Amino acid sequence: MTSVVIHAILGQKVTPLIVSDTRKLDLGLSRLMHTKLRWLDIPERVQYKLSLVMYLCQHNQAPRYPTDHCTPVSGTVFCQHLRSASSHQVCVPHYRLSTYGRRAFSVAGPPVWNSLPEDVRDPECSVDSYRQSLKTFLFSQY
Repeated sequence: MTSVVIHAILGQKVTPLIVSDTRKLDLGLSRLMHTKLRWLDIPERVQYKLSLVMYLCQHNQAPRYPTDHCTPVSGTVFCQHLRSASSHQVCVPHYRLSTYGRRAFSVAGPPVWNSLPEDVRDPECSVDSYRQSLKTFLFSQY
């Protein structure tokens, strides 16, 4: 793991101890993080951030680089007849390098977006309601 991820994990584990005045090995610390502090674990936080940027790309509110790499399935000529074209999904590009390729936003973002339920990917909702429904969905997975 990179040092940034290690520091994030340590920070996420130490902060609830300070806030809640509990010990390191107390049971229910992760439950405290989820219920009282409303914090997501690191993998779900990454999924939240990727999903939010994908939402902003779909609504042309993100910077140009991520927006250029978010091609809707309905915008691709060969895929317009697929079921995924009507469900607001995004094309997942191919990549060559197995080390860095899958970590690039253009490759990591679309599968996260496509894995969300259709009601969360609703194109008519505002940014605030999208954030709320996304966080509700991620917390329901615990």
